[in-house]
Amino acid sequence: MGTKVAVLVGSLREGSFNRRLAMALRRLGPADWQYLDVAIDEVPYFDQDLEADPPASVGRLKAAIEGADALMFVTPEYNRSVPGVLKNAIDWASRPKGKNSFAGKPALVAGASTGNLSTAIAQSHLRMMLAYLDVAAMGQPEVYLKFAPDDLIDEEGNVSNEGTEDFLRGVMRSFATWVQVVSAGRAAARTREAVAAD
Repeated sequence: MGTKVAVLVGSLREGSFNRRLAMALRRLGPADWQYLDVAIDEVPYFDQDLEADPPASVGRLKAAIEGADALMFVTPEYNRSVPGVLKNAIDWASRPKGKNSFAGKPALVAGASTGNLSTAIAQSHLRMMLAYLDVAAMGQPEVYLKFAPDDLIDEEGNVSNEGTEDFLRGVMRSFATWVQVVSAGRAAARTREAVAAD
């Protein structure tokens, strides 16, 4: 069975450029990978008072992430940071203390916008959060896609520019290697821990 990838898109907009980018990455990735679109808009605003008995939507969010072998974050940039809906989902999935659903998973961080800076600052903020949450985010290549023209990627993830398609295909090749490296490292660490505890 192929690698299971949980996909979190930071935009809720219909026709979102970032949703199109996520579709393109999926289409250009390994043929045997399975992708799960994680619904980040179903959970309520984070409220620590609800942690003891969280809503069912929070359980579904955490289960989707925990069941994945790897993570893909594709986000726009709002006011020089990540969208609130994505931050809210991250807060829920990483809580309560000691039950961080993200821990140990390899991740790809990407984003698209129509601006020259693309999503560089939002991705920087996201990477800081992920580092704290013990997520191994791939460092290179970085994916700051300037979405121009508007039909650069269609709703099905087809890329109209050959150079962009080649770049994104290379990103997914690198991500596949990264997932293997991180997964092997985690497995070796678990083996060492088991031997030490024996």
